[in-house]
Amino acid sequence: MAGTGGGGGGGFKHLVVIKFKDGVNEEEILKGLQKLVSEIDYVKSFEWGKDTDSHDALRQGHTHAFLTSFDSKEDYNSFVSHPIHVEFSATFSNAIEKIDARSTAPTNQNASCDNGR
Repeated sequence: MAGTGGGGGGGFKHLVVIKFKDGVNEEEILKGLQKLVSEIDYVKSFEWGKDTDSHDALRQGHTHAFLTSFDSKEDYNSFVSHPIHVEFSATFSNAIEKIDARSTAPTNQNASCDNGR
């Protein structure tokens, strides 16, 4: 995934998957998102990417994923209510046809995925 920030750490994650409306200038929206997260200190890391490998049945029409990490749920709540986020949300909402969002506080951050490699 493309993005800003280090290794995706953070005690609270917010995942958004979307499909842009036809005719939307995706690059403009993506630049706006990157500007947004760089201007608000509560964001620990931000990653995004375009789905290239999922089967259509699994994709359910979504084309892009955005993962934002925060130190805490309180930082996430402060981010959501920040005036810059509120202003950009109107632009973002008008550009999307479909959205699904999830927020989580990881419960097993120290699990190893080495698998013998």
